[in-house]
Amino acid sequence: MNMMTMRRAFSRPKLLKNWSSLRDVMRAMRDDRCGIAAIEFAIMVPTLVMMTICTVDLGMGIYSNMQVQNAAQAGAQYAMVHGFDANSISSAVSNATGQSGISASPPPVQYCGCATAAGVTTIACGSPCPAGAVYGNYVQVSTQGTYKTILPYPMIANSFTLTARSNVRVQ
Repeated sequence: MNMMTMRRAFSRPKLLKNWSSLRDVMRAMRDDRCGIAAIEFAIMVPTLVMMTICTVDLGMGIYSNMQVQNAAQAGAQYAMVHGFDANSISSAVSNATGQSGISASPPPVQYCGCATAAGVTTIACGSPCPAGAVYGNYVQVSTQGTYKTILPYPMIANSFTLTARSNVRVQ
């Protein structure tokens, strides 16, 4: 390519013409709307997936809490039907659900109390109840389980200790 051809190729009028076509290309790209939905979808998918995982994690935590409560009620029902036996009640609690890690903690206790409209007042066994109160033997079953979250969340613990307590009159 000789010098004259180079001068003609890079002459000012041709350069301006290229610049105007570049402006046209940029304007056409700016006004083009093809593919916007795909970009928006790509931006939103991680957010939707994270929201789904958090919702599933919350649901599993609530389900684990329900299992701990059901285990306490199963232990209390066992005591109501079979009487107080701490080892058997603890076994009933452990076998009440398919979820592992649920235990009777602290161990079941038997106590005497007087039932009133406000609740049960603990007394020494054999002591008389105040007027209007009904004497009875009671069993308290406490259960405990641990739930670990699926993902570590910032500023939230990764595991939770779930507890439940159930009282039942056995006599």
